[in-house]
Formats: sequence, structure tokens, C-alpha cells
Amino acid sequence: MDISPAKTIEWVGGSGGAARIIDQTLLPNDYKHLDINDVAAMWEAIKVLRVRGAPAIGIAAAFGLYLAVRDSEAADYSAFAAQVNEAAEYLASSRPTAVNLFWALRRIQKLVADNSSLPVPGIKALMLSEAIAMIDEDNAVCRAIGKNGAALLAARANQATCNILTHCNAGGLATAQWGTALAPVYVAAEQGRSIHVFADETRPLLQGARLTAWELQQAGIPVTLITDNMAATVMAQGKVDAVIVGADRVAANGDVANKIGTFGVAILAKEFGIPFYVAAPLSSIDMNLASGELIPIEQRKAEEVTQGFGRLTAPTGIQVYNPAFDVTPHRYITALITEKGVIRPPFDQTLMQLFQTQA
Repeated sequence: MDISPAKTIEWVGGSGGAARIIDQTLLPNDYKHLDINDVAAMWEAIKVLRVRGAPAIGIAAAFGLYLAVRDSEAADYSAFAAQVNEAAEYLASSRPTAVNLFWALRRIQKLVADNSSLPVPGIKALMLSEAIAMIDEDNAVCRAIGKNGAALLAARANQATCNILTHCNAGGLATAQWGTALAPVYVAAEQGRSIHVFADETRPLLQGARLTAWELQQAGIPVTLITDNMAATVMAQGKVDAVIVGADRVAANGDVANKIGTFGVAILAKEFGIPFYVAAPLSSIDMNLASGELIPIEQRKAEEVTQGFGRLTAPTGIQVYNPAFDVTPHRYITALITEKGVIRPPFDQTLMQLFQTQA
């Protein structure tokens, strides 16, 4: 099967161009691109989920940092670097949980610091080139995750069709193009394997229904949409061979922050003896945080729960608790699928070994 997901984010034009994204707030009803030309528009796009998913947010932030200083008239390096750092702090305030956002900003800031001897226009050019390079890197990383994950699926399938359950969207729409959790699905399909996906709708913003189901349908992958509270029944009926989800941040001990509801899916998978895999690039692993308890969890507006998509579904003035993510303890995770291979417990040891080899 020939699969080529749409490009979630790309740069169009030269130095005076724009970051072009798929506006994911409009899917699945409208498929439209949005060209972002300034840092405020990029901050808003990240905040309101026009662009979302940890890897895609990182690339978007890198472009946003370039856009913030593209028209800077700073004459010397010190003034320019101050503007870069101020813009990075601003972009970092858009969403707190996905570590890729901060990873990408730090990467561009380091690039600026390492090239302080260059004239300001030269540094600007390097910033844009680095952000564009992140797209090619992300595609290579996701393809590697896909190959590593597809090998796991080949070993796990107990029937002609391999049935995968996923939660939220960690497909191409969450990265530059190929996805993390869905990359193994795409690669397996390319290899001629029969793959079917159960997609949790993922309350309250329905990323599974609006994005994952749409994306898989566009790619020609058989997909069945279920509500979040159907996962236990589907597993109990023996219809799921493996669960694969993405990650917004992985702590050094293997705890994983992902879309709210992931923890419950992991508990169910353990109950029914189903492997629970987390697909994540190394850039989503935060070795500076000892455990998931230290991961900052974004709290979102009550209206997403009480009047999602414009219609009031709860009493006016009701108190709402709306965390965007939860943390799945490492004991529920069978393995992490990364671009460098499949990482298994004990994660506090295997992750440290992995990063020591990358140093």
C-alpha cells in the first residue's frame, strides 16, 4: 500500500515566507491550510490547538522564534539575542506539558549563542534553516519509529489482521507528517500487513474522532471509532492485539504524560493482558525529570467540557476540572518505541543507558 500522509507543517517561500499548517480545529469538516506570518499568530495556533502534538508543536515553536525576530532591527548581537530569548519565553508560555516545545526553543537559542560572531542577518538565516531541518529530521525519526513498531506488531498479531487500539491523535497530524503512534501502522500497511485500528474518540475535544479517524480514513487504513468508555468491552471481547499511544513527555523513570484518558486505557490493557506501547522520539524524553509526578499538567478552559463545539451540555456555572493530560506510571508500560529501538523495563536503567550512548 502506498501511503503518504499530508504535511502537517512546512515552510513556504524564502526568508520572507510563512509557516503553513493544517488548521486542525476545522477537521474533519474542513481541510484548510493556514499561513502564519508572525509570532503572535503562532502562539495562538499552538494555544488553541490549530497545530498540536508534541513533535509538531516543537517545529512550530522553532518557526515562531524565527518569525519573532525576522524583522528585528537590532544592530548588534547582544540586543538581538535578548530579543530571541524574550520571544522564546513568550512561546514557551503557550502550552506547558509537551517537552518538544521547550526542546526546540532551546535548540534555536543554542544555535544563536553558538554563532554570536556572525552578523545578525546571518544568524536569522541559520535560525530558519534549522527550523526547516527539524521537519526532515522529524520525518526520519517517525519513519524509524514506524519500522521498530511494525516489527513489534508482526510478532504480536494472533490472527490475519492485527488490531490496534489508540487514544487521542499521535499520527501524522501530531508531527511533521508520519506520526509516532500511527507510524507503525503506516509502515506495517506499506509492508502489506493487514492492519485495523480502534480509535478512541478522546473526550473532551474528540481528537480521536476528528483527527485520528479522519487521518486513517484518508490513508485507506481500516478504522473503527469507539467512545472512550467502550475500550474495556472491546478489549474483553478479544478484539485488540496491542495498544499504541504517543507521548507529550516521558520522565527518566519511564512515566508518560499523554492525553487525558491514557492512564485508564493502560490500566485496562494490563487487566486484559494486552501490551501497552508508547511511541515517542528521544526529543519527548525528559531525563531532567525523575518521575511523572514532576511533569506540569496543562489545565484547559471549562468551556471545552461544558459547551464543546458550541453547544451547552452542562448546567451553567457548574464547576469543571479539565486537565489536558494524565500521567501513566511506568509499571503499566510494556515498552517505549523510539527511533533508536524498542526500550523495555527497567526504564530508569534502560533510558539512562540509551542517552549515555547518544552523548
